Amino acid sequence: MRPSGREPNQMRSVSIERNVSMKAEGSCLVCFGNTKVLVTASVETSVPGWLRGKGQGWVTAEYGMLPRATGSRNRREATAGKQTGRTQEIQRLIGRSLRAVVDMQLLGEAQITLDCDVLEADGGTRTASITGAYVALVDAIRWMEERKLTKGNPLRDTVAAVSCGIYRGAPVLDLDYLEDVEAHTDANFVMTGSGKFVEIQGTAEQAPFSRTELESLMTLAEQGIGELSALQQKVLGA
Repeated sequence: MRPSGREPNQMRSVSIERNVSMKAEGSCLVCFGNTKVLVTASVETSVPGWLRGKGQGWVTAEYGMLPRATGSRNRREATAGKQTGRTQEIQRLIGRSLRAVVDMQLLGEAQITLDCDVLEADGGTRTASITGAYVALVDAIRWMEERKLTKGNPLRDTVAAVSCGIYRGAPVLDLDYLEDVEAHTDANFVMTGSGKFVEIQGTAEQAPFSRTELESLMTLAEQGIGELSALQQKVLGA
C-alpha cells in the first residue's frame, strides 16, 4: 500500500495553470500533488556571446527552492554565495530537456530562460519543473511568433518528465516524498510526446535493480508521460 493510497500505476493529481505572471512572456503554476512549481519564461532578443552571429537561439533554465518549500527553512543559496551541486544538476537537466524539442535555427537569435521556483516540495520537483517549463516555453514562443521574432515554428515535439521507483518491492509511478526517501530504486524519465527518450536517471538507493525491474519502470514512465503530454496539449489548447 502506497502512503497516499494510490495504485502502483496511478499518478498524483496533476494540474497546470497558465498565465500566472502578468509580466513574463510565458508562465504557469504546475502541481504534482503537493509539489508546486512556479515557472516563468523570459525572452531576450540576444544570445550568449559564443552564439552571436550564428543565426540561432538558445534555451536555458534556472531552478531554485524557496526557503520554506520543505519542512524546515532552507537558507537561500544567494545568501550562501553559490548554488549547490543539486541545483546546478537539476537546472542543467531542465535546459537539456527543453532544447531537445526546439530547433535553435528556427528560434532565431533570441534566448528563452525558464525560471523554475519550487514553492512546495513533496517529491518530483525536477519532473514537475520540466513538465511545466514546456508549457511556459510554448507560450513564450507563441509570443515571439506574434511579433515575427522566429524563423518558423521551432517546436519539434512536446516534452515531459515523471519519476518512478521500486517502493517496498513494487514498481510505482510518480513518487511523493514519503516514497522517495524509502525507495530502493529511484528513477527519473524525460520523454517526448512521440515516445522518445530524452534522458533517464536511475539510481539504486538500497539494493541493485534488475533489467526486468528497469523495464517495468520504463513501462510506467511511458504511461505517465502519455498522461502528462495529453494534459499539456489540453492546457495549451493544441
